[in-house]
Amino acid sequence: MQSPVRLSLFASLALVLVLAACGAPTPAPPVIISLLPSTTLTATATSTWTPTPTNTSTPTNTPTPTLTPTPHPNLIAATIEGLRSRTYPGGQIRITHTITVTDAYTRTYITFPSDGLTISGLMHVPFGKGPFPVVILNHGYIPPSQYVTGSDTYRPADILARNGFITISPDFRGYARSDDGLNLFRTGYMVDALNAAASAKSLPYADAKRIGMWGHSMGGGVTARAMTVSSVIKAYVLYAPVSADVRVRRFNFAFGGGSTTNNDPNLFESLFYWGRDPQLVYDLSPINFFKYVNAPVQIHIGQIDTTVDPDWSRAIRDELHNQGKYVEYYEYPRQAHAFIGSGWTLFNQRVVQFFKKYLK
Repeated sequence: MQSPVRLSLFASLALVLVLAACGAPTPAPPVIISLLPSTTLTATATSTWTPTPTNTSTPTNTPTPTLTPTPHPNLIAATIEGLRSRTYPGGQIRITHTITVTDAYTRTYITFPSDGLTISGLMHVPFGKGPFPVVILNHGYIPPSQYVTGSDTYRPADILARNGFITISPDFRGYARSDDGLNLFRTGYMVDALNAAASAKSLPYADAKRIGMWGHSMGGGVTARAMTVSSVIKAYVLYAPVSADVRVRRFNFAFGGGSTTNNDPNLFESLFYWGRDPQLVYDLSPINFFKYVNAPVQIHIGQIDTTVDPDWSRAIRDELHNQGKYVEYYEYPRQAHAFIGSGWTLFNQRVVQFFKKYLK
């Protein structure tokens, strides 16, 4: 007898094919996978190369083999275990300016502390009697010269605030009015996001025990890393996330997309050779540490996304499944990297329902 989960999956797939054949004007319901714990798979990192000993009986000039240098301490701190070993205390959220008051919420510019830096951001606070649950919104990659506070998170913040959630959208270090700082493999962005979450406790109208996190594209990568580190976040949404495996990323990803503070020559040398150390590559990749995920995850990806590979979302889904974690997975036909039309509406309906279920 087939399990109910398998039958449900077959039924969802059949429905997708039927609606596609009918040429329905709205996006077909995506495949939904809500998986129960299963057998854990353990990945094994490849051992590093060991040079063959030189024959000492030959009195000739023997070239000394070039070895991978000892990883820089900051590089070790960027590994998942390194990030898990530190704290994210946050601090006082300060409202610097009220932008607007709508019929449902107040929108303000804010700042909060992170790693000795001052990080700016945008906050939406709904009307009504709190305390309200909080959602941290992590924006995707936009060149810092083109970015303004709220870019990429402005519309979802409006929708969530209208549904009773405080939203905090950090600008991240090096963006907008935020200070710049060390950001290896974009781990600095995750540090800022988790300090934003911790700072919510400074707001009397926020419930610091009910915090969710949402991330789009690069922000989805920030969120995927936070999934392996945080015990504070109670629900995660990944919207068209980048890969959770650093092997498939470009080299400038190591520097976090243009941080100006990674000027230590020893650090640069260590970064140059990091790809030769399979164990270090393994330790830097969140996908290898999903055993630490302790909250439900929801993933959304457009089937015609050409900015990120949909297979990256499927890999995150599959590894969460392998580790016995709860994951909801949605694919959207005819949707690209930024959802539009009825696909955008359906996506936000599911996000609101998900956060209401796990944060309210």
